[in-house]
Amino acid sequence: MDYTRNGRPRVVVTGMGIISPLGSTLEKYWHGLKNGVSGIKRISKFDPNHLNVQIAGEVTDFVATDYLEPKEARRLEPSSQYSVAATKMAIADAGLTDEDLERNSERTGVVMATGMAGFDSAFSAFSNFRVKGARPGPMALTAALTNMPAHYVSMTSRAKGPLNAVTTACAAGTQAIGEAFELIRRGRSDVAFTGGVETIMQDYSVAAFDSMTVLTRDYNDNPTAASRPFDKDRNGFVYAEGCGILVLESMEHADRRGARIYAEVLGYGSSSDAFHVAAIDPDGAGALRSMRWAMEDAGLNPEDLDYINAHGTSTLPNDAIETLAIKKLLGERAYEIAVSSTKSMIGHAFGGAGAVEAVATILMIFNQIIHPTINYTTPDPNCDLDYVPNEARDAKIRHAMSNNLGLGGQNASVVFGTI
Repeated sequence: MDYTRNGRPRVVVTGMGIISPLGSTLEKYWHGLKNGVSGIKRISKFDPNHLNVQIAGEVTDFVATDYLEPKEARRLEPSSQYSVAATKMAIADAGLTDEDLERNSERTGVVMATGMAGFDSAFSAFSNFRVKGARPGPMALTAALTNMPAHYVSMTSRAKGPLNAVTTACAAGTQAIGEAFELIRRGRSDVAFTGGVETIMQDYSVAAFDSMTVLTRDYNDNPTAASRPFDKDRNGFVYAEGCGILVLESMEHADRRGARIYAEVLGYGSSSDAFHVAAIDPDGAGALRSMRWAMEDAGLNPEDLDYINAHGTSTLPNDAIETLAIKKLLGERAYEIAVSSTKSMIGHAFGGAGAVEAVATILMIFNQIIHPTINYTTPDPNCDLDYVPNEARDAKIRHAMSNNLGLGGQNASVVFGTI
């Protein structure tokens, strides 16, 4: 077997862990995706009656003490709890033993993404201090740091190699995977734990996004119909939470230990719009650069790509601009490939989105089934590609791309392929 590509180590995915609104196992997640199940519900973690938006993609089946000792669970901020749990799932899924983790500890890296991890703890501690006069606890500051999920992933995986936290908003999860991929290609690590997490399910965070006029307000009484990417009647995304962790290995390392391989990581690209803090470049130039560079890095031509997991947020401008960028990238080939949005079923998990969507993309490659874009009922002339409406589809997927576009003009794309 050839362990290199263009003189650099080949990188494969050997394990995954997931915590999502569709369930907190790979089996539950995949079952929901392929059956077009919506995980959007009325918010239950607080009373949302005072808000314009009262729905979200909540995780409802997670029990921290299933993965952590009670004392440790109390100390960890929710984003770190999710990260530890998903890492333990990924370790088991990859078939990595304690001996494997210890033996390779200095050759194992971590690149973890989040947008706002720790913000919840910081706000609570600040409010208790200023309003109630409560003295901050000894963990108040550390719990608020955005690199804490990365730290706890490294603790759980015993990784003593490079450690990095990526905070590039909605693109962070995809960018973290790309940077972990580069760690192995550069020869710095043989194994990398990577992914993203977001857990802030509070009234102020929902209200803040609502103030930006990016959330849909029209589906409080019909939550499962709220997220409708590429549909003409879309009018905003659905706020969500979740966590995805991937185990990446050099192909040589994975083959040496007889690991099951889900897919190969082939290419990565990231770019800046340099246009606006929140609005996407209307020409799609930033998204186009990210996708083009990922394709070039993978050594692929338009005819080689079979599927795109779109950022597909369900906002009017995003979906149309991403569609435009795909058409600029692929030309007429754009009309021949499938495009779908995982967010139609789970909402937008911000810094965790790229990771949970990468897990979805890899599961589609592994199972050769494309999950649908649900709630697609009314075509939009500005969104005229094949969005796999409402029902899953058997398909031959050799190469797939996953995109994420974020606040601050962040764009990231990663390409996966079959072995």
